Order: sequence, then structure tokens, then C-alpha cells
Amino acid sequence: MKFGPVPVAEAGGAILAHSMQLPGQKLRKGLLLDADHITALQAADVTEVTVARLEATDMHEDAAADALAQALVPDPEAAGLSLSKAFTGRVNITAKGPGVVSLNQRALVAMNAIDPMITLATVPAYQQMTEGGMVGTVKVISYGVSARDVEKACAVARGALRLRPPVHKTAALIVTDIPGGAGLKGEQAIADRLTALGMQLVETKLVPHEEAALADALATMSADMVLILTASATSDAYDVAPQAVRQAGGRVERFGMPVDPGNLLFLGEISGRPVIGLPGCARSPALNGADWVLSRVVCGIEVTGQDIAEMGVGGLLKEIPTRPMPRRSKARG
Repeated sequence: MKFGPVPVAEAGGAILAHSMQLPGQKLRKGLLLDADHITALQAADVTEVTVARLEATDMHEDAAADALAQALVPDPEAAGLSLSKAFTGRVNITAKGPGVVSLNQRALVAMNAIDPMITLATVPAYQQMTEGGMVGTVKVISYGVSARDVEKACAVARGALRLRPPVHKTAALIVTDIPGGAGLKGEQAIADRLTALGMQLVETKLVPHEEAALADALATMSADMVLILTASATSDAYDVAPQAVRQAGGRVERFGMPVDPGNLLFLGEISGRPVIGLPGCARSPALNGADWVLSRVVCGIEVTGQDIAEMGVGGLLKEIPTRPMPRRSKARG
């Protein structure tokens, strides 16, 4: 692509690089200048304009952006994503429904390294999405880009972006109770989290904060997954709630996570049914570590102890007002 100032008389067929205000009209950047535009520029005593002129080996920004987006998402329906029509070298990629984003980070980095004019920005991997949420945006920065570079970028990033939709539809919540405890406080916040993931909270059960009572309740749940919220914070891998899961015939994959708030989460399963022990901060609608685990599990993505360990980088989240033990104590008066 050739870029730079040229005499107005030689600008026909070129792309206007910068918007210009003329008497009675505005010529916007990106406009393909025709004879009428040249006449208007000359009538306004403009002698020189900055333009871009594509060469035979170049692709126009919009054609390039469309090609890149279609390579990233070859089958939008299967990928759960929508592609906008290219405009000013940009294509927006949005979610068709709830889910979490699955991406090939290595491929996307390789795509962005081919030519600085070819760019893709996305949300982080495993970001929870709702319908219409922006997953990524392709932007070709210049008015034209090498067709060969577009071809390379399409090849390395083909099929690298998709949305994983929910596979579980129902959840049950078991809340343990102690005298003077929180009771069912937080039930609505948890139900709202599930609704955002396309799920339904079909049962809530309040039981004493005892291993046997909790294990019995776990044995009666028929929902796709079970959430446990304890009245007393789970402070050990062999505390009441994890032990109740084992007593009910299940196993605990991991207790504790390096995300704050959310440290006291545990993850397990009973007969293939996911069980998540929620930290107390889940009573608040504010983002916490449980949201990261819950969204993946709901969408059928295996979450291992190693996965949770890796959440620590970027896992220092915003302080929440309801936190009983703030990270920073208030200054003494």
C-alpha cells in the first residue's frame, strides 16, 4: 500500500486518509475518492490530500477483516458466535448465548505477530459470556494489508475461537445451618448466577451443619449439579462439608483456591455429578473465585487442581463490601 500526500488532481480512485470538512459537506476518512469528490476539493481550493492507494497484492481493510473473522470462526452456528459485517476494517465477534470462551491462545498470538496491521483483541480465556457479549474484535489498522499476510493469519488462527455453552441445566443448593447463622441469605445471589449461565436452581435445602445430615441431603439430590454453602466457613480439607461429600460416596478434587475473595472453595463429585463447595463470599453477587469455577463446570469443562492453581495469577479480585475480614483493616480513629 502506498500512503502519503498527493496533488488533488491525482487523488482519484485513492482512499482518503483523513476526514476533511468542505463547504456544505464532510468527506470522511476511508472514502474512495471519485470525480465529484475531486471537483469539490478543487472548488474548496484544496491542492493536496493524504491518501492510501492499494497495490495489486493488497486487500482492502474490510475484505481482510471479513476473511480473518471467517477463518477464526468458520462455522458461527457451531461455535455459538456471531460475526458482524466488516466496517472500517473491523468485525465484532459476539456470543449467541450464555457460555464461556474457549480459545487457542498460541494460535491467536501467532496471528497477531504476522503483521502489526492485522489485530485481534479478545476477552480472556474462559471468560463467562451472556448473549450479545463481545468476545473479540478483528481490526485491520491500515486501509489495506498484504493479501499474503492475511492468508498466513487465516491459516494459523483457523477455528481458534468458540463459545462453550452450558451442558448442565439444573442445580440444587444445600445450605448448612448453625444457631445464629446466615440461614438462606445469599440464595438469590446464587440463583442469579445460575440464571446468567442458562441454568435453573430447582431445589434449596437447609440442613444442620453436621457431616451426617449433609451427606444424607447430598444422597437425595437429583439435579445435574450440587452446590453447598456452609454456615461455618470450611477451613480444612477434612472439615464438615468435604467430609460429607466423601461420606456420600464422592471425592474431593481440590480444597482451597488462590483467588481472593474465594479462597475457601472446594470442588468434587458424586457419581459423576459435580459438587461445588461455595465460599461464604458467594452470598454476595460480586465476582469471586467461585464464579470462575462454576462457569467452567456448568459448560462441561473439566476443572482440575492444576487449573485452580493457575487461577492465582490475576486472582486478586476487587474487595467486596460484605467481606467479614477485609484485606486492609480500617485506620483507627
